Amino acid sequence: MGLLVDGKWQDKWYDTDKTGGEFKRTTTTFRDWITPDGSPGPEGRKAVPAEAGRYHLYVSLACPWAHRTLIARKLKKLEEVISLSVVDYHMGEEGWVFSERPGAIPDGVLGKERLYEVYLEAEPTYTGRVTVPVLWDKQEGTIVNNESAEIIRILNTGFSAFADNSVDITPQDHLAEIEAINAVVYDAVNNGVYKCGFATTQAAYEKPFAELFETLERLEERLSGQRYLVPSKAPTEADWRLFTTLIRFDAVYHGHFKCNQRRIADYPAIDAYMRELHQWPGIAETVNFEHIKGHYYTSHKTINPTGIVPLGPKLDLDTPHGRDSVPFAA
Repeated sequence: MGLLVDGKWQDKWYDTDKTGGEFKRTTTTFRDWITPDGSPGPEGRKAVPAEAGRYHLYVSLACPWAHRTLIARKLKKLEEVISLSVVDYHMGEEGWVFSERPGAIPDGVLGKERLYEVYLEAEPTYTGRVTVPVLWDKQEGTIVNNESAEIIRILNTGFSAFADNSVDITPQDHLAEIEAINAVVYDAVNNGVYKCGFATTQAAYEKPFAELFETLERLEERLSGQRYLVPSKAPTEADWRLFTTLIRFDAVYHGHFKCNQRRIADYPAIDAYMRELHQWPGIAETVNFEHIKGHYYTSHKTINPTGIVPLGPKLDLDTPHGRDSVPFAA
């Protein structure tokens, strides 16, 4: 995971010496919006209008943050509206790169070989981490947004003229609950596994480890009496944001990131809930364990210097989930 400094690529890992061994995630910088007619986005944010074929999404199949956007694109049936590139799963000295590896899709818009070159096309003197996802505007030749939490909301509401509007992952009547759950899940689970995995001192590891499993216990209790994270009749944004971490947990985070107090398979309600979401129409197509495991185990040399990718675990994601009998509201 390198970065650009004044437009120059540097192969530098996160500097945990300055943070007492703690992993601190950097803030994304491209934060414009897309609305149906180009009117301002949330909080008066600059926006451009939704148009079929104008926008392009750069993702990694390995990355849980990018996975959110693939799910939103799938649920809203925007595959023919927003084109796609998928980086190679191995992130080496040049960061994310494009390749012909199975599952990868080269950059068919700019013809770049490295993702950082896409960032430089948008801002030649860019300084910051080069991350996925990236939502690109072909017409303006720039990045609209590279914050996954905002991109999924853009996809949910911004393309109403082209999308499946029967699906709404941020229903207004549950928005406050979604926001509250997102905040907890992001800090303790989505980012919590990274805080464990990238910690470089024992204390910096143990604190998020405890918070992670305390939160999973609370989620297990919640999902034992309620089908989804909020009392809705279909999964919402909160569920899909949690799902992308859950689906990677036993295969990667449990061992590679030392999140090994329990597996997701050891939480009956969470495990069944995860399987239901995986079996939701179209979602299994967005999950690629070759990319997921290949990325984490070959890219993080400070954690797994040999680059050996484990053959297990065996995940039974297609077994009946039994969630049909769980009430929508506790």
